[in-house]
Amino acid sequence: MVNDSHKLIMKNPAARYRLSKLSHPLMGGDEGEGEKSYKFTPTLTLPHQEGGIKWRLPWSQLSNGNLTFFSSIFILFIFFLFVTLSCEKKGEKVTTGEKKLKVITTLFPLYDMAKNIGDDKAEVSLLLPPGVEAHSFEPKPSDIVKINEADIFVYTGKFMEPWAEDVIKGAVNKNLIVVDASRGTKMIVGVFHDLDEPAGSLDPHIWLDFDNAKIMVKNIVQAFEFKDSADANFYEQKANDYSTKLTELDTSYKKGLATCKSKEIVYGGHYAFGYLAKRYGLKYLAAQGVSPDAEPTANDLVKLVEQVKKGKIKYIFYEELTSPKIAETIAGETSTKLLLLNAAHNVSRDQLDQGFSFFDILKRDLDNLEVGLECR
Repeated sequence: MVNDSHKLIMKNPAARYRLSKLSHPLMGGDEGEGEKSYKFTPTLTLPHQEGGIKWRLPWSQLSNGNLTFFSSIFILFIFFLFVTLSCEKKGEKVTTGEKKLKVITTLFPLYDMAKNIGDDKAEVSLLLPPGVEAHSFEPKPSDIVKINEADIFVYTGKFMEPWAEDVIKGAVNKNLIVVDASRGTKMIVGVFHDLDEPAGSLDPHIWLDFDNAKIMVKNIVQAFEFKDSADANFYEQKANDYSTKLTELDTSYKKGLATCKSKEIVYGGHYAFGYLAKRYGLKYLAAQGVSPDAEPTANDLVKLVEQVKKGKIKYIFYEELTSPKIAETIAGETSTKLLLLNAAHNVSRDQLDQGFSFFDILKRDLDNLEVGLECR
């Protein structure tokens, strides 16, 4: 299933400040639609803090003496403040190549991609705190402020970050470029399902298919090139370099997993490796659903234990940044050993400080898969 329902979006200020469009807004990196310009209607809209009630003051009240002098001066001050903020260059771009782009990303794979594409021309931040499990993350008010202060906001898609769409709708930064990195990727249905994740639910771990990862890189670099056209060639080359590394990693996986004694991954964590297993012809059994919050039943664990014994499996894989308790339980019942298999949602503080990359994680995963599946 190709995810083509989301466009790269630039926030339109008209809905927030009662602006009337004089020309069409530029959408999603599309070119050739021209600059945007807006004019104020004769109604002053004061947005309430936290996005609540708005007060509207008819323009006539400013001229017919119904307000006190102090109130008139205050209202005029607020009015001209909004005029100043709203009449900056519409769809403002960085064209001089001097100002660093400010980029906010939600997950580590996106952070690594954006950081490599932007290099020293961008200030890239990871919204997800180091060491935090990605599926349970909810943004704080300070995180929403960071997003509104950015030039570019990159998220994986509504299936991975269901909170993102509300944040995007509430954004007040009219020049913010929003990148849904899943746009154009081929999504698969999660095999594991339960009451919280019914059959047919899509698997959001798209970056573990390296063809999808290349599409994500393309989506991100388009935003960089739109925002900083002067350095477009620089960003394009960096994106190509990253995609080349993804191709090399894919080749390593194909070669490394081609001659394994076992083709079965038993994972004592949530269903995160469906894309990787499908791509390399592996069988994948997970103790939990797409989200780590989907707790396995006793019957689920009994079936996994039976499968491990039947398949004479020697290693159980456990996931990063969560308790390995489930994997340890299965290993204890089957006298098997444990190996880490990291889905790269996030990294620890130490790994982030050490400059750990997406490729570092996936290369270690390949090493562990070669051991756990007894590859020759």
